Amino acid sequence: MNNLEQKKAAFADLIEIIETLREKCPWDKKQTLESLRSLTIEEVYELGDAILAKDMQEVKKELGDLIMHLVFYARLAEEQGEFDMAGVLTAICDKLRYRHPHIYGDIQVEDEQDVLRNWEQLKLKEKGRKHKVLEGVPVSLPALVKAYRIQDKVRGVGFDWKQKEDVWDKVREELGEFEEELRKGDKEKMEEELGDFMFAVINAARLYGLNPENALEKTNRKFIKRFSYVEDKANAAGKKLADMNLEEMEAYWQEAKRTEE
Repeated sequence: MNNLEQKKAAFADLIEIIETLREKCPWDKKQTLESLRSLTIEEVYELGDAILAKDMQEVKKELGDLIMHLVFYARLAEEQGEFDMAGVLTAICDKLRYRHPHIYGDIQVEDEQDVLRNWEQLKLKEKGRKHKVLEGVPVSLPALVKAYRIQDKVRGVGFDWKQKEDVWDKVREELGEFEEELRKGDKEKMEEELGDFMFAVINAARLYGLNPENALEKTNRKFIKRFSYVEDKANAAGKKLADMNLEEMEAYWQEAKRTEE
């Protein structure tokens, strides 16, 4: 059995297991699309954690959990007479071939930007669909991820800065407007301008090939690590953080930074 055949056999095995569990396991028999939703979201975040930790064995495990959920959803839909896993896979294969005419057709592209631009334009042309550019952005996405996705999608149809350096004028403009509202003290306006400023910074990150979600998460982890160091040093000295002044905590903070060098 070659590698491709092994992959097919393993996937078929998973489909069969899900069908068996759905038939015989009391827990699996009770599940619905809605009951699995929150569990699936959790699995996606666990996969994200494993990727950031660069733990490939954990990535492997979490991928298995996530694929199991996808097969489960398809099984539930099949029971309702909607579609089955074959339909799911056929649909995505058809879409991938259609959206990659530079591979499966005669379209020429120069780089990944051409590929992404074609992808968005083809979505707008798909037969039988009235598709708006931002229609596919999930409402429930976290705001930072959603902002990045919105910007990336409109770029695909040419709505973007001609020169990436020009974005800094917008960032400075939005920062100025935010600072002005801070001076005025209108909380609703302050929040609105903060959002505009953050949107501009996220746009700048995208233009420079940086993922702001990944960048912020790295900073979150770095902060947690350093603050944990401060807590550990305080505990070792028999002190409580609440009883320490800022200067004492800052000294431990700087010590934590030096340990990273």
